[in-house]
Amino acid sequence: MAHASTLVGLQALPVQVEVDIARGLPAFDLVGLPEASVRESRMRVRSALEQVGLPLPTRRVTVNLAPADVRKYGAGFDLAIAMATLAASRECPEDSLRDWLLVGELSLTGALRPVRGVLAKVLCAKQQGMRGAIVPAENAAEAAVVSGLEVRAATSLADVVAFFQGTFVLPTAERVRDTRIDLEQLDLGDVRGQHAARRALEISAAGDHNVLLMGPPGGGKTLLARTMPGILPPLSFDESVEVTSIYSVAGMLPAGVSLVERRPYRHPHHTASTVGIVGGGDPPRPGEIALAHRGVLFLDEFPEFTREALEALREPLEEGSVTIVRSRVRTTFPARFTLVAAMNPCPCGYQGDPSDRCECSDERIRKYRARVSGPLLDRIDLCVHLPGTSAMVYSEAPDGPPSSEVRARVIEARERQLRRPQNQNEPNGRLQPKALRAIAALSADAKGLLSAAAERMGLSARALTRVLRVARTIADLEGEESVLTAHVAEAIGYRSFSGE
Repeated sequence: MAHASTLVGLQALPVQVEVDIARGLPAFDLVGLPEASVRESRMRVRSALEQVGLPLPTRRVTVNLAPADVRKYGAGFDLAIAMATLAASRECPEDSLRDWLLVGELSLTGALRPVRGVLAKVLCAKQQGMRGAIVPAENAAEAAVVSGLEVRAATSLADVVAFFQGTFVLPTAERVRDTRIDLEQLDLGDVRGQHAARRALEISAAGDHNVLLMGPPGGGKTLLARTMPGILPPLSFDESVEVTSIYSVAGMLPAGVSLVERRPYRHPHHTASTVGIVGGGDPPRPGEIALAHRGVLFLDEFPEFTREALEALREPLEEGSVTIVRSRVRTTFPARFTLVAAMNPCPCGYQGDPSDRCECSDERIRKYRARVSGPLLDRIDLCVHLPGTSAMVYSEAPDGPPSSEVRARVIEARERQLRRPQNQNEPNGRLQPKALRAIAALSADAKGLLSAAAERMGLSARALTRVLRVARTIADLEGEESVLTAHVAEAIGYRSFSGE
Protein backbone atom coordinates (compact mmCIF):
# COMPACT_ATOMS: atom_id res chain seq x y z
CA MET A 1 0.00 0.00 0.00
CA ALA A 2 1.10 3.58 -0.75
CA HIS A 3 -0.23 7.00 0.20
CA ALA A 4 -1.49 9.68 -2.19
CA SER A 5 -4.02 12.51 -1.99
CA THR A 6 -6.71 14.17 -4.07
CA LEU A 7 -7.80 17.80 -4.25
CA VAL A 8 -11.28 19.03 -3.38
CA GLY A 9 -11.10 22.78 -3.92
CA LEU A 10 -8.09 23.94 -1.91
CA GLN A 11 -8.25 20.98 0.46
CA ALA A 12 -6.29 17.78 -0.05
CA LEU A 13 -7.84 14.54 1.16
CA PRO A 14 -5.72 11.45 1.94
CA VAL A 15 -6.00 8.48 -0.43
CA GLN A 16 -4.68 4.98 0.16
CA VAL A 17 -3.47 3.12 -2.92
CA GLU A 18 -4.00 -0.63 -2.49
CA VAL A 19 -2.76 -3.15 -5.09
CA ASP A 20 -3.66 -6.81 -5.40
CA ILE A 21 -1.88 -9.12 -7.85
CA ALA A 22 -3.78 -12.37 -8.47
CA ARG A 23 -3.78 -15.22 -10.91
CA GLY A 24 -5.83 -14.80 -14.04
CA LEU A 25 -5.67 -13.25 -17.47
CA PRO A 26 -3.26 -10.27 -17.59
CA ALA A 27 -5.23 -7.10 -16.80
CA PHE A 28 -4.85 -3.79 -14.99
CA ASP A 29 -8.06 -2.66 -13.24
CA LEU A 30 -8.40 0.67 -11.45
CA VAL A 31 -11.31 1.23 -9.04
CA GLY A 32 -12.29 3.84 -6.45
CA LEU A 33 -14.10 6.56 -8.46
CA PRO A 34 -11.16 7.60 -10.67
CA GLU A 35 -11.88 10.25 -13.31
CA ALA A 36 -10.39 10.11 -16.82
CA SER A 37 -6.85 11.37 -16.10
CA VAL A 38 -6.55 8.91 -13.20
CA ARG A 39 -7.81 5.97 -15.27
CA GLU A 40 -5.23 6.80 -17.95
CA SER A 41 -2.46 6.25 -15.39
CA ARG A 42 -2.58 2.54 -16.31
CA MET A 43 -0.76 3.19 -19.56
CA ARG A 44 1.72 5.64 -18.04
CA VAL A 45 2.55 3.34 -15.14
CA ARG A 46 2.92 0.27 -17.39
CA SER A 47 5.32 2.06 -19.73
CA ALA A 48 7.32 3.70 -16.91
CA LEU A 49 7.82 0.37 -15.12
CA GLU A 50 9.07 -1.24 -18.31
CA GLN A 51 11.56 1.61 -18.81
CA VAL A 52 13.11 1.00 -15.37
CA GLY A 53 13.35 -2.73 -15.99
CA LEU A 54 10.47 -3.74 -13.70
CA PRO A 55 7.57 -4.61 -16.01
CA LEU A 56 4.13 -5.44 -14.70
CA PRO A 57 3.65 -9.11 -13.85
CA THR A 58 1.63 -11.11 -16.37
CA ARG A 59 -1.24 -11.47 -13.90
CA ARG A 60 -4.41 -9.64 -12.96
CA VAL A 61 -3.50 -6.37 -11.23
CA THR A 62 -6.25 -4.54 -9.29
CA VAL A 63 -5.64 -1.05 -7.91
CA ASN A 64 -8.06 0.38 -5.35
CA LEU A 65 -8.06 4.07 -4.45
CA ALA A 66 -9.63 4.37 -1.00
CA PRO A 67 -11.94 5.83 0.20
CA ALA A 68 -14.10 4.66 -2.68
CA ASP A 69 -16.81 7.32 -2.22
CA VAL A 70 -14.50 10.29 -2.98
CA ARG A 71 -13.88 11.09 -6.64
CA LYS A 72 -10.19 11.14 -7.57
CA TYR A 73 -8.88 13.84 -9.91
CA GLY A 74 -5.58 14.54 -11.64
CA ALA A 75 -2.46 12.70 -12.72
CA GLY A 76 -0.70 12.94 -9.34
CA PHE A 77 -1.50 9.31 -8.46
CA ASP A 78 0.95 7.79 -10.97
CA LEU A 79 3.93 7.55 -8.62
CA ALA A 80 1.91 6.06 -5.76
CA ILE A 81 0.27 3.49 -8.06
CA ALA A 82 3.64 2.47 -9.52
CA MET A 83 5.30 2.07 -6.11
CA ALA A 84 2.32 0.21 -4.61
CA THR A 85 2.41 -2.17 -7.59
CA LEU A 86 6.13 -2.80 -7.07
CA ALA A 87 5.53 -3.44 -3.37
CA ALA A 88 2.77 -5.93 -4.18
CA SER A 89 5.10 -7.77 -6.57
CA ARG A 90 7.90 -7.84 -3.93
CA GLU A 91 10.19 -5.54 -5.93
CA CYS A 92 10.14 -2.89 -3.18
CA PRO A 93 9.86 -3.20 0.62
CA GLU A 94 6.21 -2.51 1.46
CA ASP A 95 6.95 -1.32 5.00
CA SER A 96 9.15 1.49 3.67
CA LEU A 97 6.18 3.08 1.88
CA ARG A 98 3.88 3.32 4.90
CA ASP A 99 5.03 6.75 6.16
CA TRP A 100 5.55 8.54 2.85
CA LEU A 101 3.24 10.58 0.64
CA LEU A 102 3.99 9.94 -3.03
CA VAL A 103 3.02 12.64 -5.52
CA GLY A 104 3.78 12.95 -9.21
CA GLU A 105 2.82 12.19 -12.78
CA LEU A 106 4.92 9.71 -14.75
CA SER A 107 5.97 10.10 -18.35
CA LEU A 108 6.19 7.07 -20.62
CA THR A 109 9.98 7.06 -20.06
CA GLY A 110 9.68 7.05 -16.28
CA ALA A 111 10.43 10.74 -15.71
CA LEU A 112 8.53 12.46 -12.90
CA ARG A 113 6.44 15.45 -13.96
CA PRO A 114 5.02 18.27 -11.79
CA VAL A 115 1.36 18.36 -10.72
CA ARG A 116 -1.03 20.94 -9.27
CA GLY A 117 -1.73 21.46 -5.57
CA VAL A 118 1.45 19.95 -4.12
CA LEU A 119 1.54 22.40 -1.20
CA ALA A 120 -1.96 21.39 -0.07
CA LYS A 121 -1.07 17.71 -0.45
CA VAL A 122 2.10 17.98 1.62
CA LEU A 123 0.20 19.90 4.31
CA CYS A 124 -2.29 17.02 4.33
CA ALA A 125 0.57 14.53 4.82
CA LYS A 126 1.80 16.51 7.82
CA GLN A 127 -1.68 16.51 9.34
CA GLN A 128 -1.82 12.73 8.85
CA GLY A 129 1.41 12.34 10.84
CA MET A 130 3.49 10.96 7.98
CA ARG A 131 7.27 10.96 8.04
CA GLY A 132 7.77 12.63 4.68
CA ALA A 133 6.74 13.24 1.10
CA ILE A 134 8.34 12.58 -2.28
CA VAL A 135 7.43 15.13 -4.93
CA PRO A 136 8.59 16.01 -8.45
CA ALA A 137 11.71 18.19 -8.50
CA GLU A 138 9.78 21.05 -10.13
CA ASN A 139 7.34 21.07 -7.19
CA ALA A 140 10.03 20.77 -4.53
CA ALA A 141 10.31 24.50 -3.76
CA GLU A 142 6.64 24.90 -2.78
CA ALA A 143 6.61 21.61 -0.86
CA ALA A 144 9.64 22.74 1.16
CA VAL A 145 7.51 25.45 2.79
CA VAL A 146 5.97 22.82 5.07
CA SER A 147 8.13 22.37 8.16
CA GLY A 148 8.21 19.32 10.41
CA LEU A 149 8.13 16.96 7.44
CA GLU A 150 10.91 15.33 5.39
CA VAL A 151 10.39 16.45 1.80
CA ARG A 152 12.42 14.79 -0.96
CA ALA A 153 12.65 15.81 -4.62
CA ALA A 154 12.73 13.19 -7.38
CA THR A 155 13.21 13.40 -11.14
CA SER A 156 12.38 9.81 -12.13
CA LEU A 157 10.67 6.62 -11.03
CA ALA A 158 14.04 4.83 -11.07
CA ASP A 159 15.41 7.22 -8.42
CA VAL A 160 12.38 6.69 -6.19
CA VAL A 161 12.70 2.90 -6.48
CA ALA A 162 16.39 3.10 -5.61
CA PHE A 163 15.60 5.36 -2.65
CA PHE A 164 13.21 2.84 -1.11
CA GLN A 165 15.59 -0.01 -1.89
CA GLY A 166 18.26 1.88 0.07
CA THR A 167 20.72 2.32 -2.82
CA PHE A 168 20.14 6.04 -3.54
CA VAL A 169 19.52 9.20 -1.52
CA LEU A 170 16.97 11.65 -2.91
CA PRO A 171 17.91 15.31 -2.36
CA THR A 172 16.04 17.29 0.28
CA ALA A 173 13.70 19.97 -1.06
CA GLU A 174 14.81 23.54 -0.36
CA ARG A 175 12.86 26.77 -0.21
CA VAL A 176 13.47 29.35 -2.94
CA ARG A 177 12.64 33.02 -2.58
CA ASP A 178 10.30 34.67 -5.07
CA THR A 179 12.62 36.93 -7.08
CA ARG A 180 10.19 37.80 -9.88
CA ILE A 181 9.89 41.41 -10.98
CA ASP A 182 6.30 42.55 -10.58
CA LEU A 183 5.69 44.47 -13.80
CA GLU A 184 2.18 45.47 -12.72
CA GLN A 185 3.39 47.46 -9.72
CA LEU A 186 4.01 51.16 -10.30
CA ASP A 187 4.93 53.94 -7.90
CA LEU A 188 2.24 56.29 -6.63
CA GLY A 189 4.73 59.11 -7.11
CA ASP A 190 4.41 58.58 -10.88
CA VAL A 191 0.82 59.88 -10.74
CA ARG A 192 0.44 63.58 -11.55
CA GLY A 193 -2.47 65.44 -10.01
CA GLN A 194 -5.48 63.39 -8.83
CA HIS A 195 -4.89 64.22 -5.15
CA ALA A 196 -8.36 63.05 -4.10
CA ALA A 197 -7.85 59.66 -5.77
CA ARG A 198 -4.45 59.19 -4.17
CA ARG A 199 -5.93 60.00 -0.79
CA ALA A 200 -8.73 57.48 -1.38
CA LEU A 201 -6.26 54.75 -2.33
CA GLU A 202 -4.30 55.38 0.87
CA ILE A 203 -7.49 55.04 2.93
CA SER A 204 -8.45 51.93 0.97
CA ALA A 205 -5.08 50.28 1.59
CA ALA A 206 -5.03 51.20 5.27
CA GLY A 207 -8.44 49.74 6.08
CA ASP A 208 -9.01 47.20 3.28
CA HIS A 209 -11.84 49.22 1.71
CA ASN A 210 -13.22 48.76 -1.81
CA VAL A 211 -12.93 51.77 -4.10
CA LEU A 212 -14.54 52.96 -7.33
CA LEU A 213 -12.68 55.39 -9.61
CA MET A 214 -14.97 57.33 -11.92
CA GLY A 215 -13.54 59.66 -14.53
CA PRO A 216 -12.96 60.39 -18.23
CA PRO A 217 -10.68 58.33 -20.49
CA GLY A 218 -7.01 59.11 -19.96
CA GLY A 219 -7.59 60.46 -16.46
CA GLY A 220 -5.24 57.96 -14.82
CA LYS A 221 -7.67 55.34 -13.46
CA THR A 222 -5.62 52.35 -14.63
CA LEU A 223 -2.34 53.92 -13.51
CA LEU A 224 -3.78 54.56 -10.06
CA ALA A 225 -5.03 50.97 -9.76
CA ARG A 226 -1.63 49.57 -10.68
CA THR A 227 -0.01 51.49 -7.84
CA MET A 228 -2.27 49.84 -5.27
CA PRO A 229 -0.19 46.69 -4.55
CA GLY A 230 2.82 48.88 -3.79
CA ILE A 231 1.12 50.67 -0.89
CA LEU A 232 -0.45 47.61 0.73
CA PRO A 233 1.22 46.05 3.80
CA PRO A 234 3.46 43.03 3.10
CA LEU A 235 1.97 39.55 3.25
CA SER A 236 2.45 37.63 6.49
CA PHE A 237 3.79 34.08 6.28
CA ASP A 238 0.34 32.56 6.81
CA GLU A 239 -1.15 34.84 4.13
CA SER A 240 1.64 33.84 1.72
CA VAL A 241 0.84 30.17 2.31
CA GLU A 242 -2.84 30.83 1.56
CA VAL A 243 -2.05 32.66 -1.68
CA THR A 244 0.53 30.05 -2.72
CA SER A 245 -1.97 27.23 -2.16
CA ILE A 246 -4.50 28.93 -4.44
CA TYR A 247 -1.97 29.47 -7.23
CA SER A 248 -0.67 25.92 -6.84
CA VAL A 249 -4.16 24.42 -7.15
CA ALA A 250 -4.83 26.66 -10.16
CA GLY A 251 -1.57 25.48 -11.79
CA MET A 252 -0.31 29.09 -11.91
CA LEU A 253 2.54 28.98 -9.40
CA PRO A 254 5.79 30.01 -11.15
CA ALA A 255 8.30 27.17 -11.44
CA GLY A 256 10.84 27.07 -8.64
CA VAL A 257 8.93 29.46 -6.37
CA SER A 258 8.32 28.41 -2.77
CA LEU A 259 5.98 31.18 -1.66
CA VAL A 260 4.11 34.00 -3.36
CA GLU A 261 5.48 36.92 -1.37
CA ARG A 262 3.85 39.77 -3.29
CA ARG A 263 0.24 40.86 -3.09
CA PRO A 264 -1.65 39.44 -6.09
CA TYR A 265 -2.90 41.90 -8.70
CA ARG A 266 -5.56 40.56 -11.04
CA HIS A 267 -6.91 42.55 -13.98
CA PRO A 268 -9.45 40.45 -15.95
CA HIS A 269 -10.87 41.83 -19.19
CA HIS A 270 -14.49 42.95 -19.11
CA THR A 271 -15.41 40.14 -21.52
CA ALA A 272 -14.48 37.53 -18.86
CA SER A 273 -17.21 34.98 -18.18
CA THR A 274 -18.89 34.52 -14.83
CA VAL A 275 -17.03 31.21 -14.36
CA GLY A 276 -13.76 32.96 -15.16
CA ILE A 277 -14.46 35.57 -12.49
CA VAL A 278 -15.99 33.34 -9.80
CA GLY A 279 -14.41 29.97 -10.59
CA GLY A 280 -15.92 26.65 -11.55
CA GLY A 281 -15.40 23.60 -13.73
CA ASP A 282 -15.18 19.93 -12.83
CA PRO A 283 -13.39 19.77 -10.50
CA PRO A 284 -13.96 23.41 -9.46
CA ARG A 285 -10.94 25.64 -9.88
CA PRO A 286 -10.39 29.13 -8.48
CA GLY A 287 -11.45 32.11 -10.58
CA GLU A 288 -10.14 35.66 -10.63
CA ILE A 289 -11.65 36.62 -7.28
CA ALA A 290 -9.87 33.73 -5.53
CA LEU A 291 -6.63 34.45 -7.41
CA ALA A 292 -6.88 38.01 -6.06
CA HIS A 293 -7.11 36.72 -2.45
CA ARG A 294 -5.12 38.99 -0.10
CA GLY A 295 -4.41 41.30 -3.03
CA VAL A 296 -6.12 43.59 -5.53
CA LEU A 297 -8.85 42.82 -8.06
CA PHE A 298 -8.98 45.60 -10.66
CA LEU A 299 -12.09 45.70 -12.81
CA ASP A 300 -11.70 48.30 -15.54
CA GLU A 301 -14.76 49.33 -17.58
CA PHE A 302 -16.82 48.19 -14.60
CA PRO A 303 -20.30 48.49 -16.19
CA GLU A 304 -19.17 46.49 -19.25
CA PHE A 305 -18.86 43.24 -17.28
CA THR A 306 -21.86 40.95 -17.55
CA ARG A 307 -24.60 41.45 -14.99
CA GLU A 308 -24.12 37.89 -13.73
CA ALA A 309 -20.39 38.41 -13.17
CA LEU A 310 -20.93 41.67 -11.27
CA GLU A 311 -23.69 40.29 -9.07
CA ALA A 312 -21.51 37.28 -8.27
CA LEU A 313 -19.13 39.69 -6.51
CA ARG A 314 -21.66 40.48 -3.80
CA GLU A 315 -21.06 37.36 -1.69
CA PRO A 316 -17.23 37.51 -1.66
CA LEU A 317 -17.23 41.27 -1.02
CA GLU A 318 -19.35 40.66 2.07
CA GLU A 319 -18.14 37.25 3.26
CA GLY A 320 -14.54 37.10 2.01
CA SER A 321 -15.14 33.75 0.30
CA VAL A 322 -17.03 32.22 -2.61
CA THR A 323 -18.83 28.88 -2.55
CA ILE A 324 -19.22 26.90 -5.78
CA VAL A 325 -21.89 24.20 -5.71
CA ARG A 326 -21.99 21.47 -8.32
CA SER A 327 -24.03 18.27 -8.44
CA ARG A 328 -21.24 16.19 -6.93
CA VAL A 329 -19.14 18.66 -4.95
CA ARG A 330 -19.37 21.82 -2.88
CA THR A 331 -16.20 23.91 -2.81
CA THR A 332 -15.36 27.12 -0.94
CA PHE A 333 -12.48 29.33 -2.06
CA PRO A 334 -11.15 32.23 0.05
CA ALA A 335 -11.64 35.59 -1.68
CA ARG A 336 -10.57 38.44 0.59
CA PHE A 337 -9.45 40.99 -1.94
CA THR A 338 -9.51 44.75 -2.26
CA LEU A 339 -11.74 45.70 -5.17
CA VAL A 340 -10.59 48.63 -7.30
CA ALA A 341 -13.19 49.33 -9.97
CA ALA A 342 -12.99 51.96 -12.70
CA MET A 343 -15.65 53.37 -14.99
CA ASN A 344 -16.46 56.38 -17.14
CA PRO A 345 -19.11 58.85 -15.95
CA CYS A 346 -21.17 58.22 -19.10
CA PRO A 347 -21.06 56.01 -22.22
CA CYS A 348 -18.84 58.43 -24.16
CA GLY A 349 -16.78 59.17 -21.05
CA TYR A 350 -16.80 62.96 -21.15
CA GLN A 351 -19.70 64.02 -18.95
CA GLY A 352 -18.68 67.13 -17.03
CA ASP A 353 -15.58 67.68 -19.17
CA PRO A 354 -14.78 71.40 -19.69
CA SER A 355 -14.59 70.80 -23.45
CA ASP A 356 -18.34 70.08 -23.45
CA ARG A 357 -17.80 67.08 -25.73
CA CYS A 358 -20.43 64.88 -24.08
CA GLU A 359 -23.64 64.42 -26.06
CA CYS A 360 -25.11 61.65 -23.91
CA SER A 361 -28.72 62.12 -22.88
CA ASP A 362 -29.79 61.80 -19.25
CA GLU A 363 -31.62 58.58 -20.08
CA ARG A 364 -28.57 57.08 -21.75
CA ILE A 365 -26.40 57.99 -18.77
CA ARG A 366 -28.95 56.52 -16.38
CA LYS A 367 -29.05 53.21 -18.26
CA TYR A 368 -25.25 53.07 -18.40
CA ARG A 369 -24.84 53.56 -14.66
CA ALA A 370 -27.74 51.22 -13.87
CA ARG A 371 -25.61 48.33 -15.15
CA VAL A 372 -23.99 48.43 -11.71
CA SER A 373 -26.72 47.59 -9.23
CA GLY A 374 -27.43 49.45 -6.02
CA PRO A 375 -26.67 46.44 -3.76
CA LEU A 376 -23.24 46.12 -5.40
CA LEU A 377 -22.52 49.85 -5.01
CA ASP A 378 -23.54 49.51 -1.36
CA ARG A 379 -20.54 47.20 -0.90
CA ILE A 380 -18.09 49.78 -2.26
CA ASP A 381 -16.78 52.05 0.48
CA LEU A 382 -15.12 54.82 -1.52
CA CYS A 383 -16.16 56.51 -4.75
CA VAL A 384 -13.80 59.10 -6.26
CA HIS A 385 -14.63 61.32 -9.22
CA LEU A 386 -11.49 62.06 -11.20
CA PRO A 387 -11.32 65.32 -13.13
CA GLY A 388 -9.84 65.37 -16.61
CA THR A 389 -6.12 66.12 -16.77
CA SER A 390 -4.36 68.35 -19.26
CA ALA A 391 -1.24 67.33 -21.16
CA MET A 392 0.73 69.99 -19.29
CA VAL A 393 0.37 68.04 -16.05
CA TYR A 394 2.64 65.26 -17.32
CA SER A 395 5.52 67.66 -17.95
CA GLU A 396 5.50 68.82 -14.34
CA ALA A 397 7.51 67.33 -11.46
CA PRO A 398 5.84 64.77 -9.17
CA ASP A 399 3.58 66.54 -6.69
CA GLY A 400 2.88 63.72 -4.27
CA PRO A 401 4.67 61.27 -1.99
CA PRO A 402 6.11 58.00 -3.40
CA SER A 403 4.60 54.62 -2.65
CA SER A 404 7.21 53.87 0.02
CA GLU A 405 6.12 56.87 2.11
CA VAL A 406 2.42 56.12 1.71
CA ARG A 407 3.03 52.44 2.49
CA ALA A 408 4.74 53.35 5.75
CA ARG A 409 1.65 55.31 6.84
CA VAL A 410 -0.60 52.47 5.73
CA ILE A 411 1.39 49.90 7.73
CA GLU A 412 1.30 52.09 10.83
CA ALA A 413 -2.46 52.56 10.54
CA ARG A 414 -3.03 48.85 9.87
CA GLU A 415 -0.95 47.87 12.90
CA ARG A 416 -2.98 50.28 15.04
CA GLN A 417 -6.14 48.47 13.91
CA LEU A 418 -4.81 44.98 14.49
CA ARG A 419 -3.70 45.85 18.04
CA ARG A 420 -7.29 46.57 19.05
CA PRO A 421 -9.00 43.48 20.51
CA GLN A 422 -12.31 44.54 18.94
CA ASN A 423 -10.83 44.16 15.45
CA GLN A 424 -10.08 40.48 16.11
CA ASN A 425 -7.02 40.67 13.85
CA GLU A 426 -9.04 42.11 10.98
CA PRO A 427 -8.70 45.54 9.30
CA ASN A 428 -11.46 48.12 9.65
CA GLY A 429 -13.01 47.20 6.32
CA ARG A 430 -13.97 43.80 7.79
CA LEU A 431 -15.28 45.01 11.15
CA GLN A 432 -18.62 43.66 12.35
CA PRO A 433 -21.23 46.29 13.37
CA LYS A 434 -21.02 45.48 17.09
CA ALA A 435 -17.23 45.86 17.18
CA LEU A 436 -17.46 48.98 15.03
CA ARG A 437 -19.82 50.69 17.46
CA ALA A 438 -17.39 49.97 20.28
CA ILE A 439 -14.43 51.68 18.61
CA ALA A 440 -16.19 54.36 16.53
CA ALA A 441 -18.41 56.12 19.05
CA LEU A 442 -19.50 59.48 17.63
CA SER A 443 -20.05 62.85 19.23
CA ALA A 444 -23.47 64.52 19.02
CA ASP A 445 -22.28 66.72 16.15
CA ALA A 446 -20.91 63.74 14.22
CA LYS A 447 -24.13 61.80 14.76
CA GLY A 448 -26.18 64.72 13.50
CA LEU A 449 -24.00 65.06 10.41
CA LEU A 450 -24.29 61.34 9.66
CA SER A 451 -28.05 61.34 10.20
CA ALA A 452 -28.54 64.32 7.87
CA ALA A 453 -26.36 62.70 5.20
CA ALA A 454 -28.26 59.41 5.48
CA GLU A 455 -31.57 61.19 4.92
CA ARG A 456 -30.32 63.40 2.09
CA MET A 457 -28.43 60.66 0.23
CA GLY A 458 -30.78 57.78 1.02
CA LEU A 459 -28.05 55.65 2.60
CA SER A 460 -28.91 52.10 3.59
CA ALA A 461 -27.92 50.55 6.91
CA ARG A 462 -25.06 48.76 5.13
CA ALA A 463 -23.87 52.03 3.59
CA LEU A 464 -23.92 53.76 7.00
CA THR A 465 -21.80 50.95 8.45
CA ARG A 466 -19.31 51.38 5.65
CA VAL A 467 -19.16 55.14 6.21
CA LEU A 468 -18.27 54.49 9.84
CA ARG A 469 -15.62 51.96 8.84
CA VAL A 470 -14.01 54.49 6.51
CA ALA A 471 -14.18 57.21 9.17
CA ARG A 472 -12.47 54.87 11.65
CA THR A 473 -9.68 54.24 9.12
CA ILE A 474 -9.22 57.97 8.47
CA ALA A 475 -8.86 58.47 12.22
CA ASP A 476 -6.28 55.67 12.37
CA LEU A 477 -4.27 57.26 9.56
CA GLU A 478 -4.18 60.50 11.55
CA GLY A 479 -3.33 58.73 14.80
CA GLU A 480 -6.58 59.72 16.51
CA GLU A 481 -8.12 57.51 19.18
CA SER A 482 -11.62 58.89 18.56
CA VAL A 483 -13.57 59.34 15.33
CA LEU A 484 -14.05 63.09 14.89
CA THR A 485 -16.66 65.02 12.94
CA ALA A 486 -14.08 65.85 10.26
CA HIS A 487 -13.41 62.13 9.73
CA VAL A 488 -17.12 61.42 9.30
CA ALA A 489 -17.49 64.34 6.88
CA GLU A 490 -14.65 63.05 4.70
CA ALA A 491 -16.06 59.52 4.74
CA ILE A 492 -19.49 60.81 3.70
CA GLY A 493 -17.89 62.60 0.77
CA TYR A 494 -16.81 59.24 -0.66
CA ARG A 495 -20.41 57.96 -0.85
CA SER A 496 -21.46 60.18 -3.78
CA PHE A 497 -21.78 57.85 -6.78
CA SER A 498 -23.64 60.43 -8.89
CA GLY A 499 -20.88 63.03 -8.76
CA GLU A 500 -23.24 65.63 -7.31
